[in-house]
Amino acid sequence: VQFVESGGGLVEPGGSLRLSCAASGFTFHTHTITWYRQAPGKERERVATVRPSGDSHYVDSVKGRFTISRDNTKNTTTLQMDSLKSEDTAVYYCNVAGAPNNEYWRKHWGQGTQVTVSS
Repeated sequence: VQFVESGGGLVEPGGSLRLSCAASGFTFHTHTITWYRQAPGKERERVATVRPSGDSHYVDSVKGRFTISRDNTKNTTTLQMDSLKSEDTAVYYCNVAGAPNNEYWRKHWGQGTQVTVSS
């Protein structure tokens, strides 16, 4: 199992970034996938989730600004982030839904991708 996140960077408030995650080693198309983030000194939190069908769910703080999508033919998921705020600064990870509380999946975090929102 492997997750490889990319697309992070430094952006000014109000800007946009598009994160990508390439997954391998499991049946991607049958799993609900979640983007998580962890800011310095804070717990990792769930940001956005996409079901195999494409149905999505967002934490309130990113609703209307972030869009999650997936391509089951390429085993990838993306997170389009618009109207970025300083509080979005964090390392972003992808994994299956519920990974933090699952003994197996929490062993398979990727390296994450750093998003920094600053002027």
